[in-house]
Amino acid sequence: MFQIYTEDKNRRDRAMERGRVSKHQLPFEERLASEGRRLRDAAKKLPPDRDREGLIRRARQAETASQLTEWLTSPGLASPR
Repeated sequence: MFQIYTEDKNRRDRAMERGRVSKHQLPFEERLASEGRRLRDAAKKLPPDRDREGLIRRARQAETASQLTEWLTSPGLASPR
């Protein structure tokens, strides 16, 4: 548990040092989906408890956000009239 949160904190600290503007190599939807997979894999390594459930919840949220963003930016979505 502690190691996962430490990694997240270190990543945020490094991002703050670099500044807010960054060019991403992957689209937002892919980054969200990747984060969901990473969290789900981390959850599989933990015993069934609150920490595991929290990681699964975050993974589900990231995957859902990825799908929603993909749907909202799709060319087939018509603007309301």
